[in-house]
Order: sequence, then C-alpha cells, then structure tokens
Amino acid sequence: MDWLIEHRIPIGAWSKVAFDWMKGHMSGFFDTIAVFLQGLVDGILWVLQTPPPLLVIAVFVALTWYLQRNWKICLGVALGFLFIINQGYWKETTESLTLILASCMVCMGAGVPIGIAAAHRPRLYQAMSPILDLMQTLPTFVYLIPAIVFFGLGMVPGLIATVIFVLPAPIRLTHLGVSSTPSALIEALTAFGATRRQVLYKAELPYALPQIMTGLNQTIMLSLSMVVISAMVGANGLGIPVMRALQSVNAAKGFESGFVIVVVAIVLDRMLRKGDA
Repeated sequence: MDWLIEHRIPIGAWSKVAFDWMKGHMSGFFDTIAVFLQGLVDGILWVLQTPPPLLVIAVFVALTWYLQRNWKICLGVALGFLFIINQGYWKETTESLTLILASCMVCMGAGVPIGIAAAHRPRLYQAMSPILDLMQTLPTFVYLIPAIVFFGLGMVPGLIATVIFVLPAPIRLTHLGVSSTPSALIEALTAFGATRRQVLYKAELPYALPQIMTGLNQTIMLSLSMVVISAMVGANGLGIPVMRALQSVNAAKGFESGFVIVVVAIVLDRMLRKGDA
C-alpha cells in the first residue's frame, strides 16, 4: 500500500493554491463582505445593548405573545432573561444574540430564495445536494480556517463560519415545503390564469410556511451551537467564558456559562415553536 500513499492526491496543496489565489485576487470582494457584515453586527448589537435590559426583555416578551398567544410561554421567556441578568451574563448574551440574529438574516435571506429556485429546478437541487452535504458534514472547525484567512479575527469570521454551517438547513426545508405543494392546487391556479409569481405567493409559499418556520428554528438552534466554536476566532459572546473556563479547568464557571447557553436555547426555541402550551 506504500505506492498508494506515495501517489496520494494533493488535496491540501490544491486547497492552499486556491486560498492563496482568492486572497490575492479577491481581497476587495472579501473586504466588501466584511464591511457589510460588520455593519450588520454593529447595528444589531447597538439595538440590543443601548436600551435598558428590561426594555429589551419586554420587547422579546411582546414578540413571544405575538407569535404564541400563550402567557405561560411569555412568563418563561421573561424568567429566562431575568435569570441571565441575575447570573451577570447579559452583555455576553446580547453579543451571542447578535451573532444568532445576523446569521438568521443572512441564512434566511439567502436560503429561502435558493430553496425556492431549487424546488422549481430539480437538476439544480441535484447539483447542489453534494455541496449541501459537504457543508453539513465537514467538521465545523475546518470552517474557521478560511474565515481567519479572509476576514481575520472578530465577529465577522465567526458569523461567516456560522453561516456556512447553518445555510443548508433553510435551503433544504424551503425546498421541501415548496416542492410538496399539491400539484392539483398549482394546476387549478394555472388554469384560472395565475402567473408563476402568483402561484408562488398564493400557493407555494403559504403551503411551505410551516417548513420555512422550521428552517428558521433550526437556523437559530444551529447558530447557537456555533457560539463556543466562534469564540475560537475572536467572536464575543457566551463562548468566551466557556473557553476561559476550559483553559483554567474552572468547573463552576463552565457550568454557569453553559447553563446560561441552555437557557438562551430554551427561550428562543419556545418563542418560535408552534402548537405547544
């Protein structure tokens, strides 16, 4: 088997050549993306950190009531955020929420149109499937390498790595929802003279809305799962105290910050989940 090892395919060398070429010829493109994403992050962070914490909590509770119409869930959301303030992690929580909200805006803004296009073009989805599989199965730490190479350290590379990892979820679920629209419904609308755009907005998107909302829920949960990993490239948030606790073998600090992450996950999940009391 030595001859097979000696003639191995130079995947690493090819990747390095590709990264070097992109870094040398596409720096302006990456700088533009960095400026846009940094502005998005700064804007969301300003919205979450400038008002008093209780006002921000009140907005989240009002949003929960609008989505759920359930006072028990609203109470749970309020208690969850108050617990976070009690533990002294409000600043880190708003930073993590900024990363989550920014990744949701990018992933849903790109994933839903791509999913719609893939549902209307089966060959496009077949070509995309291996790429989506690669994005979901490649170890998440690998995403950090190109993020650091092209964007340095900070919130932007953490956001980029998160988007790469999360983007397949809204694409697949949007594709599932749109492609599952009953053909009889589409044929009926077409028979009455509906255009492709009218079919999309009057039938396909309403029918696919539960799957799209599931995609949003999955986007938020997967983004939250990247909080600790994003801290490795300098992204602020709840991942920082977890990393510090790991480095100092501080079990108390680790469980404390880890439990806060769990509370954030529960709060966000209950806000978006439908059909629960």
